Amino acid sequence: MTIDRRRVWGWWFFDWASQPYHTLLLTFVFSIYFAEVARTHFIAQGFDAAQAGAQAQALWGYGLAIAGAVIALAAPVLGAIADSSGRRMPWVWVFSAFYVVGAAGLWTLTPGQPPLIQAIVLFGIGLIGVEFATIFTNAMLPALAPRDEIGRLSGSGYAFGYLGGVTALAVMLLLFAEMPSGRTLLGIPPLFGLDPAMREGTRFVGPLTAIWYAVFMIPFFLWVREPGPGRPVQVRRALRDLWTLIRSLRHRRSLAAWLASSMFSRDALNALYGFGGVYAGTVLGWPVFLAGVFGVVSAISAAVISWLGGRADRAFGPRAVIVASILALMAVCMLLVGMDRTSVLGIATPDAVLGTLRLPDLIFFACGAVIGGAGGALQAASRTMMVRHTTPDRATEGFGLYALSGKATAFLAPFLIALTTDLTGNQRIGFLPLIVIFLVALVLLVWVDPEGETSP
Repeated sequence: MTIDRRRVWGWWFFDWASQPYHTLLLTFVFSIYFAEVARTHFIAQGFDAAQAGAQAQALWGYGLAIAGAVIALAAPVLGAIADSSGRRMPWVWVFSAFYVVGAAGLWTLTPGQPPLIQAIVLFGIGLIGVEFATIFTNAMLPALAPRDEIGRLSGSGYAFGYLGGVTALAVMLLLFAEMPSGRTLLGIPPLFGLDPAMREGTRFVGPLTAIWYAVFMIPFFLWVREPGPGRPVQVRRALRDLWTLIRSLRHRRSLAAWLASSMFSRDALNALYGFGGVYAGTVLGWPVFLAGVFGVVSAISAAVISWLGGRADRAFGPRAVIVASILALMAVCMLLVGMDRTSVLGIATPDAVLGTLRLPDLIFFACGAVIGGAGGALQAASRTMMVRHTTPDRATEGFGLYALSGKATAFLAPFLIALTTDLTGNQRIGFLPLIVIFLVALVLLVWVDPEGETSP
């Protein structure tokens, strides 16, 4: 099997185009801005500062949980239908529209009278768009290269995507996001006359993400072609084949264990991405621009370690990379639970270590590098492991089932964080469930064949 380099580059460009939704919106800029606005709103409603932060985190968590439930229910069905027709590209077009509409609409979250629910709905629409588009582009991976090259291509794709995310983040911080002074990190007013007092520079993160995606998806749509003509959509047959595949899991121990393990590990990882910015903004009191710098550090780490992870995947197999990544992420969760603005694991820290930054701030920077690096390597190796458990002609259905495993409990980690935060009134304790979820994922890997299996 020969590798069409232009097709591979086109496929990589999806990661470059789509990563800013995760980097700018889910993790480092919009989530923190949402937390700031929601916290201020709840304080105005009579909550004290700690209660307001907890309310903001809970609202964000419930929103992510609902979007995750929608993705979980629809992903495998759409995958089966796409495989029955042999067409994946039309679905990428449809969910690209979801992405652009949802991201662009986040501009409407003004600081004065914030439409919090509307912002959550729009964010959910965009998240559904990026997750579903990813299912169909991932399904193209088995046909891109021979089996022994899949890990390298997957890791390089994630590395390229993280470079796209950090580049978009740098553009956002240098040219648009206002600091408390009203100027950007470059020391200039936000471009296009955006009003810092109305947080228009920061709010531009939504439209910027939408524009970035629309522009950089052009190479994908130009260079990636489906291998042959499509077939008529046969919904009944697709659903029957999907049900047969699901029933076969009882006889496919490795695949079943892998789907269960990935279900828990990706749920916990996505919760770390989704709540890391909220933690920084409300527990450590970081402004958006500082969290953005943190994002640059995290994204660069993710790009480098994802690339290295692809090489490790080829040398040692995906399971070894997945185990190492989960252990690193569990260590981060333990630190998050035991750290606040003034102490680490119950030990008081100096007032300032580097400028105005305290030791917990520096530790959180290190945690961001680990989350980005281990998270990128985990996702790239997980994509490779799924390829080892499917075939090119059933790939969309397989990755739909993979998406189901990743989203069937996508509500669980955000819900447990939100619920634990609600019950305890403590945001740090709210991260405890993630340690348990990662541990379950690690134990399930015992039953996963590192070489995979494809036969029912």
